[in-house]
Amino acid sequence: MSVIRILAVGDVVGRPGTEFLKRTLPAYKKYAGIDLCIVNGENSAPGNGTTPDSAEDLLAYGADVVTGGNHTFRRREFYDYLDRRGCACLRPANYGSAAPGAGWRVIRAAKYSALVINVLGRVYMDNLDDPFRCVGDILSLPEAADCPVRIVDFHAEATSEKQAMGYYLDSRVSVVFGTHTHVQTADERVLPGGTGYISDIGMTGPVDSVLGVSKDEVLSMFLTHMPVRFSNPDSRCELCGCVFDVDNADGRCVAAERVRLD
Repeated sequence: MSVIRILAVGDVVGRPGTEFLKRTLPAYKKYAGIDLCIVNGENSAPGNGTTPDSAEDLLAYGADVVTGGNHTFRRREFYDYLDRRGCACLRPANYGSAAPGAGWRVIRAAKYSALVINVLGRVYMDNLDDPFRCVGDILSLPEAADCPVRIVDFHAEATSEKQAMGYYLDSRVSVVFGTHTHVQTADERVLPGGTGYISDIGMTGPVDSVLGVSKDEVLSMFLTHMPVRFSNPDSRCELCGCVFDVDNADGRCVAAERVRLD
């Protein structure tokens, strides 16, 4: 059995998260023998969103694909970048064809061909196209048939919606990992049909914070109900994610393991 190791890295938050990724990701990829690295970068720019500069940083520091979420289109300067030919950054596929960029991409390397899909949930989120139907449509494309290794970043709020997506895609894709909540869950496993799953891979950014944002600023918002300008504290960081071992021949996941580096 030929196994490829896939690392999914949780939402990178601002400059502190990006700099910590730079310090830790290359060495960890080498240590763990990672073949493919997917990094969620929808909060990688200062403030939030993604810019061309923050995307280029994530790719330079070890990401093979950068996925997005509900903040993908927060920065208008990112729109043209997403439309560049060969762009390694994805936006959620269920924004529809009128949105800049693409929601899926095939990554071809000497050892594997992998289909990576990014899709956004709808529970407590924007009312976009149906993510279940959207992923199903992508999987029916001829390009998908050539890729036994198939990975889905499901950027969603509700655990129930994430688990439902996992079971909906069980045996049809190799991996479903959740992003968005910035809190790593402890439910990594291989589903009965051979799909690796975790509800949320967590965050890469400041530990002493509220989801990567200065705790004092967030407390002020909750206590006063007044608008607050958020910032990312320059404090101790961690990288959260999950490693999935996938059989390159049939696309079945054989192991899933949480990662937490500080």
